[in-house]
Amino acid sequence: MKSAKEQFSIIKKGAIQIISEEDLMEKLTQSVKEERPLTIKFGLDPSAPDIHLGHTVALRKIRQLQDLGHKVVIIIGDFTGQIGDPTGRSKARKALSKEQVKENAATYMEQIFKVIDPSKTEVRFNSEWLEKLNFEEVIRLASTTTVARMLERDDFKKRYQENTPIGLHEFFYPLMQAYDSVEIQADIELGGTEQTFNVLMGRALQKAKGMREQTAIFMPLLEGLDGVEKMSKSLGNYICVDEVPEVMFKKVMEVPDSLIIRYFTLVTDVDMDTIEKMEEEMKNGRNPREIKIELAKEITRMYHGEEAMQKAFEYFENVFREGKAPDEMPEIKLEDGEDTLLSLVPKLIEKNLVASGSEFRRLIKQGGVMLNKEKLMDVDLIFVEEENVLKIGKKKFVRIKR
Repeated sequence: MKSAKEQFSIIKKGAIQIISEEDLMEKLTQSVKEERPLTIKFGLDPSAPDIHLGHTVALRKIRQLQDLGHKVVIIIGDFTGQIGDPTGRSKARKALSKEQVKENAATYMEQIFKVIDPSKTEVRFNSEWLEKLNFEEVIRLASTTTVARMLERDDFKKRYQENTPIGLHEFFYPLMQAYDSVEIQADIELGGTEQTFNVLMGRALQKAKGMREQTAIFMPLLEGLDGVEKMSKSLGNYICVDEVPEVMFKKVMEVPDSLIIRYFTLVTDVDMDTIEKMEEEMKNGRNPREIKIELAKEITRMYHGEEAMQKAFEYFENVFREGKAPDEMPEIKLEDGEDTLLSLVPKLIEKNLVASGSEFRRLIKQGGVMLNKEKLMDVDLIFVEEENVLKIGKKKFVRIKR
Protein backbone atom coordinates (compact mmCIF):
# COMPACT_ATOMS: atom_id res chain seq x y z
CA MET A 1 0.00 0.00 0.00
CA LYS A 2 1.03 3.59 -0.60
CA SER A 3 1.33 5.79 2.47
CA ALA A 4 -1.81 7.42 3.85
CA LYS A 5 -0.56 10.82 2.72
CA GLU A 6 0.04 9.61 -0.86
CA GLN A 7 -3.37 7.95 -0.99
CA PHE A 8 -5.09 11.05 0.37
CA SER A 9 -3.51 13.17 -2.37
CA ILE A 10 -4.68 10.77 -5.10
CA ILE A 11 -8.21 10.47 -3.69
CA LYS A 12 -8.65 14.21 -3.22
CA LYS A 13 -7.65 15.05 -6.80
CA GLY A 14 -10.75 16.08 -8.76
CA ALA A 15 -13.15 15.69 -5.83
CA ILE A 16 -15.55 18.58 -5.24
CA GLN A 17 -15.95 17.93 -1.51
CA ILE A 18 -14.88 15.39 1.12
CA ILE A 19 -16.81 15.08 4.39
CA SER A 20 -14.59 15.09 6.21
CA GLU A 21 -10.96 15.30 5.10
CA GLU A 22 -9.72 14.71 8.66
CA ASP A 23 -11.87 11.59 8.94
CA LEU A 24 -10.60 10.25 5.61
CA MET A 25 -6.98 10.77 6.65
CA GLU A 26 -7.61 8.94 9.93
CA LYS A 27 -9.19 6.00 8.11
CA LEU A 28 -6.37 5.80 5.59
CA THR A 29 -3.76 5.92 8.36
CA GLN A 30 -5.51 3.13 10.24
CA SER A 31 -5.93 1.13 7.02
CA VAL A 32 -2.20 1.29 6.26
CA LYS A 33 -1.27 0.47 9.87
CA GLU A 34 -3.56 -2.58 10.00
CA GLU A 35 -3.00 -3.54 6.35
CA ARG A 36 -6.79 -3.61 6.03
CA PRO A 37 -8.50 -2.26 2.90
CA LEU A 38 -11.32 0.22 3.33
CA THR A 39 -14.79 -0.67 2.06
CA ILE A 40 -15.84 1.72 -0.70
CA LYS A 41 -19.52 1.96 -1.58
CA PHE A 42 -20.84 3.10 -4.94
CA GLY A 43 -24.56 2.82 -5.66
CA LEU A 44 -26.09 2.57 -9.10
CA ASP A 45 -29.67 3.27 -10.06
CA PRO A 46 -30.75 0.83 -12.79
CA SER A 47 -33.47 3.08 -14.21
CA ALA A 48 -31.71 3.24 -17.59
CA PRO A 49 -29.35 0.68 -19.13
CA ASP A 50 -26.67 2.99 -20.51
CA ILE A 51 -23.51 4.28 -18.85
CA HIS A 52 -22.32 7.59 -20.27
CA LEU A 53 -19.14 9.58 -19.74
CA GLY A 54 -20.82 11.53 -16.94
CA HIS A 55 -21.05 8.31 -14.90
CA THR A 56 -17.38 7.56 -15.50
CA VAL A 57 -16.21 10.58 -13.50
CA ALA A 58 -17.01 8.72 -10.25
CA LEU A 59 -16.14 5.33 -11.76
CA ARG A 60 -12.63 6.50 -12.56
CA LYS A 61 -12.20 7.55 -8.94
CA ILE A 62 -13.44 4.08 -7.97
CA ARG A 63 -10.74 2.58 -10.19
CA GLN A 64 -8.11 4.70 -8.44
CA LEU A 65 -9.30 3.37 -5.08
CA GLN A 66 -9.09 -0.17 -6.41
CA ASP A 67 -5.55 0.45 -7.59
CA LEU A 68 -4.73 1.70 -4.08
CA GLY A 69 -5.81 -1.69 -2.72
CA HIS A 70 -9.24 -0.92 -1.29
CA LYS A 71 -12.38 -3.04 -1.49
CA VAL A 72 -15.05 -1.70 -3.84
CA VAL A 73 -18.67 -2.73 -3.44
CA ILE A 74 -21.00 -1.77 -6.28
CA ILE A 75 -24.60 -1.77 -5.08
CA ILE A 76 -27.24 -2.20 -7.75
CA GLY A 77 -30.43 -0.58 -6.50
CA ASP A 78 -32.74 -3.30 -7.77
CA PHE A 79 -35.12 -2.98 -4.81
CA THR A 80 -35.04 0.82 -4.72
CA GLY A 81 -35.41 0.89 -8.51
CA GLN A 82 -38.75 -0.82 -8.11
CA ILE A 83 -39.82 1.91 -5.66
CA GLY A 84 -38.78 4.85 -7.84
CA ASP A 85 -35.99 7.33 -7.09
CA PRO A 86 -37.19 10.97 -7.15
CA THR A 87 -33.63 12.34 -7.48
CA GLY A 88 -33.55 15.65 -9.31
CA ARG A 89 -37.07 15.27 -10.59
CA SER A 90 -40.00 17.65 -10.33
CA LYS A 91 -42.24 14.61 -9.94
CA ALA A 92 -41.89 11.01 -8.86
CA ARG A 93 -39.89 8.75 -11.14
CA LYS A 94 -41.73 5.81 -12.60
CA ALA A 95 -41.02 2.56 -10.76
CA LEU A 96 -39.49 -0.33 -12.73
CA SER A 97 -40.49 -3.97 -12.91
CA LYS A 98 -38.12 -6.68 -11.65
CA GLU A 99 -37.49 -7.75 -15.23
CA GLN A 100 -36.55 -4.21 -16.31
CA VAL A 101 -34.20 -3.83 -13.35
CA LYS A 102 -32.44 -7.13 -14.09
CA GLU A 103 -32.01 -6.32 -17.78
CA ASN A 104 -30.67 -2.84 -17.04
CA ALA A 105 -28.35 -4.11 -14.30
CA ALA A 106 -26.81 -6.73 -16.63
CA THR A 107 -26.12 -4.08 -19.27
CA TYR A 108 -24.79 -1.72 -16.61
CA MET A 109 -22.17 -4.15 -15.36
CA GLU A 110 -20.92 -4.96 -18.84
CA GLN A 111 -20.27 -1.26 -19.44
CA ILE A 112 -18.96 -0.45 -15.96
CA PHE A 113 -16.23 -3.06 -16.28
CA LYS A 114 -14.82 -1.05 -19.17
CA VAL A 115 -13.70 1.40 -16.48
CA ILE A 116 -13.23 -0.49 -13.20
CA ASP A 117 -11.47 -3.78 -12.48
CA PRO A 118 -13.98 -6.66 -12.29
CA SER A 119 -11.51 -8.84 -10.38
CA LYS A 120 -11.44 -6.26 -7.58
CA THR A 121 -15.17 -5.54 -7.51
CA GLU A 122 -17.92 -7.01 -5.37
CA VAL A 123 -21.40 -6.55 -6.83
CA ARG A 124 -24.39 -6.62 -4.49
CA PHE A 125 -28.11 -6.07 -5.04
CA ASN A 126 -29.88 -4.21 -2.26
CA SER A 127 -32.88 -6.52 -2.50
CA GLU A 128 -30.63 -8.98 -0.60
CA TRP A 129 -31.36 -7.15 2.64
CA LEU A 130 -34.21 -4.72 1.96
CA GLU A 131 -36.66 -7.47 1.00
CA LYS A 132 -36.03 -9.14 4.36
CA LEU A 133 -37.03 -6.16 6.53
CA ASN A 134 -40.31 -6.67 8.37
CA PHE A 135 -42.78 -3.87 9.05
CA GLU A 136 -41.48 -3.23 12.56
CA GLU A 137 -37.95 -2.80 11.20
CA VAL A 138 -39.21 -0.43 8.51
CA ILE A 139 -40.97 1.71 11.14
CA ARG A 140 -37.80 1.79 13.24
CA LEU A 141 -35.87 2.83 10.13
CA ALA A 142 -38.34 5.66 9.50
CA SER A 143 -37.98 6.83 13.11
CA THR A 144 -34.33 7.77 12.53
CA THR A 145 -35.24 10.93 10.61
CA THR A 146 -37.97 13.56 10.39
CA VAL A 147 -40.27 15.02 7.76
CA ALA A 148 -38.54 18.38 8.22
CA ARG A 149 -35.19 16.73 7.44
CA MET A 150 -36.61 15.13 4.31
CA LEU A 151 -37.98 18.47 3.14
CA GLU A 152 -34.45 19.88 3.23
CA ARG A 153 -33.80 17.88 0.07
CA ASP A 154 -34.02 20.30 -2.86
CA ASP A 155 -36.46 18.40 -5.07
CA PHE A 156 -38.79 17.58 -2.16
CA LYS A 157 -38.66 21.20 -0.97
CA LYS A 158 -39.49 22.51 -4.43
CA ARG A 159 -42.37 20.12 -4.97
CA TYR A 160 -43.77 20.90 -1.50
CA GLN A 161 -43.63 24.65 -2.17
CA GLU A 162 -45.32 24.18 -5.55
CA ASN A 163 -48.01 21.89 -4.11
CA THR A 164 -46.80 19.05 -6.33
CA PRO A 165 -47.69 15.67 -4.78
CA ILE A 166 -44.97 13.79 -2.90
CA GLY A 167 -45.71 10.15 -2.25
CA LEU A 168 -44.94 8.98 1.28
CA HIS A 169 -43.03 6.05 -0.23
CA GLU A 170 -40.59 8.52 -1.82
CA PHE A 171 -39.31 9.50 1.64
CA PHE A 172 -38.18 5.91 2.07
CA TYR A 173 -35.81 6.00 -0.90
CA PRO A 174 -33.03 7.97 0.87
CA LEU A 175 -33.51 5.78 3.95
CA MET A 176 -33.20 2.57 1.95
CA GLN A 177 -30.12 3.88 0.17
CA ALA A 178 -28.69 4.82 3.56
CA TYR A 179 -29.46 1.34 4.90
CA ASP A 180 -27.19 -0.06 2.16
CA SER A 181 -24.28 1.73 3.89
CA VAL A 182 -25.20 0.10 7.20
CA GLU A 183 -25.49 -3.35 5.66
CA ILE A 184 -22.05 -3.36 3.98
CA GLN A 185 -20.43 -1.27 6.75
CA ALA A 186 -19.13 1.27 4.25
CA ASP A 187 -16.05 3.28 5.19
CA ILE A 188 -16.37 5.60 2.18
CA GLU A 189 -19.20 6.38 -0.23
CA LEU A 190 -18.71 8.07 -3.59
CA GLY A 191 -21.39 10.02 -5.38
CA GLY A 192 -22.07 12.97 -7.64
CA THR A 193 -23.09 16.27 -6.11
CA GLU A 194 -26.73 15.50 -6.96
CA GLN A 195 -26.49 12.59 -4.49
CA THR A 196 -25.43 14.76 -1.54
CA PHE A 197 -28.62 14.26 0.47
CA ASN A 198 -28.66 10.47 0.03
CA VAL A 199 -24.96 10.01 0.86
CA LEU A 200 -25.23 12.17 3.99
CA MET A 201 -28.31 10.23 5.00
CA GLY A 202 -26.08 7.16 4.99
CA ARG A 203 -23.78 8.87 7.49
CA ALA A 204 -26.73 9.80 9.70
CA LEU A 205 -28.15 6.26 9.73
CA GLN A 206 -24.77 4.70 10.49
CA LYS A 207 -24.43 7.08 13.45
CA ALA A 208 -27.94 6.18 14.64
CA LYS A 209 -26.91 2.52 14.51
CA GLY A 210 -23.80 3.18 16.60
CA MET A 211 -21.40 2.75 13.68
CA ARG A 212 -18.58 4.98 12.52
CA GLU A 213 -19.89 7.33 9.85
CA GLN A 214 -18.76 6.79 6.28
CA THR A 215 -16.61 9.43 4.64
CA ALA A 216 -18.54 11.14 1.83
CA ILE A 217 -16.64 11.93 -1.36
CA PHE A 218 -18.49 14.00 -3.95
CA MET A 219 -17.35 14.11 -7.55
CA PRO A 220 -18.26 16.90 -10.01
CA LEU A 221 -21.05 16.54 -12.53
CA LEU A 222 -19.93 16.50 -16.15
CA GLU A 223 -21.68 18.94 -18.46
CA GLY A 224 -23.12 17.37 -21.60
CA LEU A 225 -22.63 18.26 -25.24
CA ASP A 226 -24.85 21.34 -24.85
CA GLY A 227 -22.25 22.74 -22.47
CA VAL A 228 -24.91 23.72 -19.92
CA GLU A 229 -26.90 20.85 -18.43
CA LYS A 230 -25.33 17.81 -16.79
CA MET A 231 -24.81 14.90 -19.16
CA SER A 232 -28.04 12.95 -19.39
CA LYS A 233 -29.56 10.56 -21.88
CA SER A 234 -32.98 12.12 -21.34
CA LEU A 235 -31.56 15.49 -22.45
CA GLY A 236 -29.83 13.98 -25.48
CA ASN A 237 -26.48 15.57 -24.58
CA TYR A 238 -24.66 12.34 -23.76
CA ILE A 239 -21.83 10.09 -24.97
CA CYS A 240 -22.35 6.46 -23.95
CA VAL A 241 -19.33 4.27 -23.25
CA ASP A 242 -20.66 1.65 -25.69
CA GLU A 243 -21.25 4.03 -28.60
CA VAL A 244 -19.81 2.63 -31.82
CA PRO A 245 -16.35 4.19 -32.43
CA GLU A 246 -17.44 6.45 -35.31
CA VAL A 247 -20.36 7.86 -33.31
CA MET A 248 -18.25 8.28 -30.17
CA PHE A 249 -15.55 10.18 -32.08
CA LYS A 250 -18.10 12.43 -33.77
CA LYS A 251 -19.90 13.19 -30.48
CA VAL A 252 -16.66 14.12 -28.71
CA MET A 253 -15.98 16.56 -31.54
CA GLU A 254 -19.27 18.27 -30.56
CA VAL A 255 -17.95 19.09 -27.08
CA PRO A 256 -17.86 22.89 -26.65
CA ASP A 257 -14.35 24.36 -26.79
CA SER A 258 -14.80 25.71 -23.27
CA LEU A 259 -15.10 22.15 -21.91
CA ILE A 260 -12.16 20.49 -23.69
CA ILE A 261 -9.82 20.74 -20.69
CA ARG A 262 -12.56 19.71 -18.26
CA TYR A 263 -13.26 16.55 -20.30
CA PHE A 264 -9.54 15.74 -20.46
CA THR A 265 -9.32 16.16 -16.68
CA LEU A 266 -12.45 14.24 -15.66
CA VAL A 267 -12.81 11.39 -18.15
CA THR A 268 -9.31 10.51 -19.43
CA ASP A 269 -6.06 9.19 -17.98
CA VAL A 270 -3.95 11.95 -19.53
CA ASP A 271 -1.61 13.34 -16.87
CA MET A 272 -2.17 16.86 -15.56
CA ASP A 273 1.17 18.18 -16.84
CA THR A 274 0.11 17.35 -20.41
CA ILE A 275 -3.38 18.77 -19.86
CA GLU A 276 -2.01 22.00 -18.44
CA LYS A 277 0.35 22.27 -21.42
CA MET A 278 -2.59 21.93 -23.85
CA GLU A 279 -4.55 24.54 -21.89
CA GLU A 280 -1.62 26.95 -22.15
CA GLU A 281 -1.29 26.27 -25.90
CA MET A 282 -4.95 27.16 -26.44
CA LYS A 283 -4.49 30.38 -24.50
CA ASN A 284 -1.57 31.18 -26.79
CA GLY A 285 -3.63 30.72 -29.93
CA ARG A 286 -3.53 27.04 -30.83
CA ASN A 287 -6.71 25.99 -32.65
CA PRO A 288 -9.02 24.25 -30.08
CA ARG A 289 -10.16 21.88 -32.82
CA GLU A 290 -6.68 20.30 -32.94
CA ILE A 291 -6.80 19.59 -29.22
CA LYS A 292 -10.39 18.38 -29.46
CA ILE A 293 -9.27 15.82 -32.05
CA GLU A 294 -6.73 14.57 -29.48
CA LEU A 295 -9.57 14.35 -26.94
CA ALA A 296 -11.75 12.38 -29.35
CA LYS A 297 -8.84 10.06 -30.14
CA GLU A 298 -8.10 9.50 -26.45
CA ILE A 299 -11.68 8.73 -25.43
CA THR A 300 -12.36 6.50 -28.44
CA ARG A 301 -9.08 4.64 -27.86
CA MET A 302 -9.96 4.06 -24.20
CA TYR A 303 -13.16 2.21 -25.01
CA HIS A 304 -12.42 0.65 -28.41
CA GLY A 305 -8.66 0.33 -28.83
CA GLU A 306 -6.08 1.84 -31.16
CA GLU A 307 -7.23 0.26 -34.44
CA ALA A 308 -10.90 1.18 -34.01
CA MET A 309 -9.92 4.70 -32.96
CA GLN A 310 -7.86 5.17 -36.11
CA LYS A 311 -10.71 4.01 -38.32
CA ALA A 312 -13.12 6.33 -36.50
CA PHE A 313 -10.73 9.25 -37.00
CA GLU A 314 -10.41 8.53 -40.73
CA TYR A 315 -14.18 8.20 -41.03
CA PHE A 316 -14.65 11.55 -39.31
CA GLU A 317 -12.10 13.26 -41.50
CA ASN A 318 -13.61 11.86 -44.71
CA VAL A 319 -17.29 12.29 -43.92
CA PHE A 320 -17.54 15.31 -41.66
CA ARG A 321 -14.49 17.34 -42.59
CA GLU A 322 -14.12 16.67 -46.32
CA GLY A 323 -17.72 15.75 -47.03
CA LYS A 324 -16.89 12.40 -48.64
CA ALA A 325 -19.49 9.66 -48.66
CA PRO A 326 -18.75 6.85 -46.18
CA ASP A 327 -18.32 3.26 -47.40
CA GLU A 328 -21.17 2.11 -45.16
CA MET A 329 -24.50 3.93 -44.96
CA PRO A 330 -28.23 3.17 -44.60
CA GLU A 331 -29.89 1.77 -47.72
CA ILE A 332 -33.37 2.22 -49.15
CA LYS A 333 -34.74 -0.17 -51.74
CA LEU A 334 -37.06 1.42 -54.29
CA GLU A 335 -40.35 -0.43 -54.48
CA ASP A 336 -42.87 -0.28 -57.31
CA GLY A 337 -44.31 3.21 -57.49
CA GLU A 338 -41.44 4.76 -55.53
CA ASP A 339 -39.56 6.27 -58.45
CA THR A 340 -39.86 9.87 -57.24
CA LEU A 341 -37.82 11.63 -54.59
CA LEU A 342 -40.83 12.64 -52.50
CA SER A 343 -42.21 9.09 -52.45
CA LEU A 344 -39.20 8.16 -50.29
CA VAL A 345 -40.06 10.63 -47.51
CA PRO A 346 -41.78 8.04 -45.23
CA LYS A 347 -38.69 5.80 -45.39
CA LEU A 348 -36.36 8.75 -44.80
CA ILE A 349 -38.40 9.64 -41.72
CA GLU A 350 -38.34 6.01 -40.56
CA LYS A 351 -34.53 5.97 -40.72
CA ASN A 352 -34.33 9.32 -38.83
CA LEU A 353 -32.75 11.03 -41.84
CA VAL A 354 -35.39 13.77 -41.87
CA ALA A 355 -38.03 14.79 -39.35
CA SER A 356 -40.82 15.46 -41.83
CA GLY A 357 -41.68 15.95 -45.48
CA SER A 358 -41.79 19.71 -45.02
CA GLU A 359 -38.28 19.72 -43.53
CA PHE A 360 -37.04 17.66 -46.50
CA ARG A 361 -38.59 20.08 -49.00
CA ARG A 362 -37.07 23.04 -47.17
CA LEU A 363 -33.60 21.44 -47.22
CA ILE A 364 -33.91 20.85 -50.97
CA LYS A 365 -34.93 24.45 -51.61
CA GLN A 366 -32.02 25.67 -49.48
CA GLY A 367 -29.52 23.53 -51.41
CA GLY A 368 -28.94 21.21 -48.46
CA VAL A 369 -29.56 17.94 -50.34
CA MET A 370 -27.16 16.40 -52.86
CA LEU A 371 -27.72 13.48 -55.24
CA ASN A 372 -24.59 11.72 -56.50
CA LYS A 373 -22.45 14.75 -55.45
CA GLU A 374 -24.69 17.20 -57.35
CA LYS A 375 -26.82 19.78 -55.58
CA LEU A 376 -30.47 18.76 -55.82
CA MET A 377 -33.02 21.47 -56.58
CA ASP A 378 -35.91 19.53 -58.14
CA VAL A 379 -38.40 18.17 -55.59
CA ASP A 380 -40.14 16.25 -58.38
CA LEU A 381 -37.01 14.31 -59.36
CA ILE A 382 -37.51 10.82 -60.83
CA PHE A 383 -34.71 8.29 -60.17
CA VAL A 384 -33.19 6.84 -63.32
CA GLU A 385 -29.92 5.34 -62.04
CA GLU A 386 -29.83 1.85 -60.54
CA GLU A 387 -27.93 3.14 -57.49
CA ASN A 388 -27.83 6.65 -56.04
CA VAL A 389 -26.24 8.30 -53.00
CA LEU A 390 -28.31 10.97 -51.30
CA LYS A 391 -26.60 13.39 -48.92
CA ILE A 392 -28.96 15.20 -46.57
CA GLY A 393 -27.45 18.16 -44.76
CA LYS A 394 -23.77 17.93 -43.81
CA LYS A 395 -23.66 14.54 -42.14
CA LYS A 396 -26.40 12.18 -43.33
CA PHE A 397 -25.98 9.78 -46.24
CA VAL A 398 -28.32 7.13 -47.66
CA ARG A 399 -27.91 4.76 -50.61
CA ILE A 400 -30.95 4.49 -52.90
CA LYS A 401 -31.23 1.27 -54.92
CA ARG A 402 -33.76 0.39 -57.59
